[in-house]
Amino acid sequence: MFGQLGEATKYLGQAARMLIGIPDYDTYVQHVKTTHPDQPVMTYAEFFRERQQARYGGDGKGGMRCC
Repeated sequence: MFGQLGEATKYLGQAARMLIGIPDYDTYVQHVKTTHPDQPVMTYAEFFRERQQARYGGDGKGGMRCC
């Protein structure tokens, strides 16, 4: 029972992050290790910051700015 609850929580968290435009970090790590083994894996904080920057911009590299 608790195993299923844990899995449901994991998938709900992934869905919530996708809804607001933040890809899943675990999926990113697996992708980098599989397809780009020569590249370093970003930390979660770096990943989060990079995804926010890509989505919302603000440094002149595209995306939207609020103010």
